[in-house]
Amino acid sequence: MAQADHEMTSKMEFSGANLRKFRTVQNEGGRSVSRNVDVYNLDAIISVSCRESSEKAFFVGGLNAGTRSISPDRGRGNIMSKMSIAVVGGGLAGCECALRLARDGHSVTLLEQKPAHRSPAHVSDCLAELVCSNSLRSDESTSGIGLLKAEMRLLGSDFLAVAEGCRVPAGKALAVDREAFARAMTARVEAEGNIRRVEKQVSSLEDPVLEPFAREGGRVVIAAGPLASHGLSSSLAQAVGAQHCYFYDAIAPIVWTHSLDHSVVFRASRYGQENGEPAGQGDYLNCPMSREEYETFYEALLEARTVAAHGCEQEKHFEGCMPVEALARRGARTLVFGPLKPVGFVDPRTGRRPWAVLQLRAENANNDTCNLVGCQTKLIQSEQARVFRLVPGMEAAEFARFGSMHRNTYVNAPLALADDLSLVARPGIHLAGQITGVEGYVESAACGLWLGLLLSARARGRDLPLPPAESSLGALLRHLRTPARHFQPSNAHFGLMPELGERARKKDRKALYAARAQEAFRAWLQARREEGLA
Repeated sequence: MAQADHEMTSKMEFSGANLRKFRTVQNEGGRSVSRNVDVYNLDAIISVSCRESSEKAFFVGGLNAGTRSISPDRGRGNIMSKMSIAVVGGGLAGCECALRLARDGHSVTLLEQKPAHRSPAHVSDCLAELVCSNSLRSDESTSGIGLLKAEMRLLGSDFLAVAEGCRVPAGKALAVDREAFARAMTARVEAEGNIRRVEKQVSSLEDPVLEPFAREGGRVVIAAGPLASHGLSSSLAQAVGAQHCYFYDAIAPIVWTHSLDHSVVFRASRYGQENGEPAGQGDYLNCPMSREEYETFYEALLEARTVAAHGCEQEKHFEGCMPVEALARRGARTLVFGPLKPVGFVDPRTGRRPWAVLQLRAENANNDTCNLVGCQTKLIQSEQARVFRLVPGMEAAEFARFGSMHRNTYVNAPLALADDLSLVARPGIHLAGQITGVEGYVESAACGLWLGLLLSARARGRDLPLPPAESSLGALLRHLRTPARHFQPSNAHFGLMPELGERARKKDRKALYAARAQEAFRAWLQARREEGLA
């Protein structure tokens, strides 16, 4: 795209406390384009989300220990010893863990390798960068991930408080403007007085920078994520006495919205027309395909060239992040029953349901870029452009970012980790986030939040019991304790929970799982409140 010349109007429209609207005019390829641009008020987001978290923390725990070195347990008389903790990695788990510990009065040194060093998937200098997608998935309580978010909110999650302030339309899901989110999380961490950020790439578990935290009264948290540096990953593998566990993860392309053919692409939500949604409304853009158009796209997808795996590594994929071309190889109808399913849509041009639909979700509040939903890929870039431009409405699509592949590393948690997420071989070193074997943004942050709560309880000389197995957080944490012949990472889902123990119709089962989980978590949380541990 040609470099844009921006002219800001003097008139601003306020849309809530978090946004200001500007109208921009820019030259793109010789034509003048006018757009409304939402500019986030980070001060408002940070102050509101900090206030929300502090209010939740007071309600849940009855303590305001953010600046104290020792705190009495309510009604128990126990003393909290102030710890000095190194958190390696400024991703979701690292930030969530660091903020929780700092707010409880502990001194946290956050070691982050950016901006001097970046993984192949990272592009920003900010903390908490979302590299794969801007979606935090379903907010419905009748899903495992929706339940997990509800439980995290009750525990005062900083991650979710900031996410709410950076929300973009995504139907029943929670999606965020990823750049605004990363900036707000970075500012929030930097505003916390008990956190000292140090730009340092930790090369191994023996790195001298960690030595002061290995002494009594100190702890080390490795939250370097699945993209940990080669040196740290190798050191970790040596410590657990095994080869790396890994899988390959794929990222979906992002296109510029203005480059789509809006005479073909239509805006709607799934089942929107059936639910009375006005035409042209909805949270997603949709590219409808006839059977012939889908078959042309499908054949091109199968024939397209892909990026090869590194060296002699076996190419293993996490099921929830399967490349679209890998799914296509399972059969000609796999995509139309999966990421390209057309149910719930009517093509405005024909008045009928399309054979397939490729959905696009807004990447930011301005709606100027869109993510190709479910189209994560390892195709080489030229092939991505060729194949996805076969989709109706995307013939002239301009790519803001091509899809890519990256390697995710994790440990065999049931064997390598103790119940407090510390390495069995190195008890003073704890792991948090996706490197433990949880999978997903929310799950990673939940793991960091849990470890922060757990270490704070240990500082009081107390043990924090696991949430019940019937809850989403409890089930996810137990997955990390359950030995398996071939341990694999997992999202939060009902399959991790105990069976219902009663006969129920299929359509009722999710609601029953959810109701049981909510009741069990409320009882657990109330007991922890009474003990001053949550």
